[in-house]
Amino acid sequence: MSRLTSCFETLQQENRAAFVTFVTAGDPDYQTSLDILKGLPGAGADIIELGMPFTDPSADGPAIDKAAQRAIKAGASMKKTLQIAAAFREENQATPIVLMGYFNPLYAYGVERFCKDAATAGVDGLIIVDLPPEEDGELLIPANENNIDVIRLATPTSDDNRLPAIVNGASGFVYYVAVAGVTGGKSATADDIGTAVTRIRRHTDLPVAVGFGIRTPEQAAEIAARADGAVVGSAIVSLIEEGLESDHSSAEIIDNVLNFTQSLANGIRSGR
Repeated sequence: MSRLTSCFETLQQENRAAFVTFVTAGDPDYQTSLDILKGLPGAGADIIELGMPFTDPSADGPAIDKAAQRAIKAGASMKKTLQIAAAFREENQATPIVLMGYFNPLYAYGVERFCKDAATAGVDGLIIVDLPPEEDGELLIPANENNIDVIRLATPTSDDNRLPAIVNGASGFVYYVAVAGVTGGKSATADDIGTAVTRIRRHTDLPVAVGFGIRTPEQAAEIAARADGAVVGSAIVSLIEEGLESDHSSAEIIDNVLNFTQSLANGIRSGR
């Protein structure tokens, strides 16, 4: 059983949603990024999405775009992203790690080589936001051979005709993008999200995690009441930028990120 499957099954037994956090690998530097990553489970994260820095993150809003650029400026690379995942896995064998990003860096690295190295590093899943189901066979086959889940995205425009193609071959969970647009944008209403989750569940038994636009514990709780997981990224990443702009030390930035993460985790735990 994969870590993702085990995680969602355990949480289902506990009657609570998963708290899925996103941070960019290497932001604002390798060591601070690793320290944040290691601290997230203790602050309530159930699953961690680790962003793979890319020069042209077209689906991301300003916060995550800036995080990617900071990481690249600090020397981030695909090799170092896998090193961060491996370093985390040395101390934590339970928390699932999902790499999230774009296909170009994987293609440049070599898809089969990437999947093997990611599995060795302890990666559990992949979310490749610019690779539609019709074109992801090149990734799906080597990922499955290395026991890595390929997580697909559904959006408000994914109707009942489109959803079967999205969930066919998917594993781990379905990531529902709650609003049209880039990351960090406006939030969808809780009722709209509930309706969308119900519709997706008619097409798959996979858990449904909802992201894009969650910024407060109250919003996180509303999602947790309706979905199998709540994803928070831009709001967490923005704290790193704010800390840098305020000349905070790495220790202060880490504390701020983890304290905020804990507040969101508390919100999700109160959602049911």
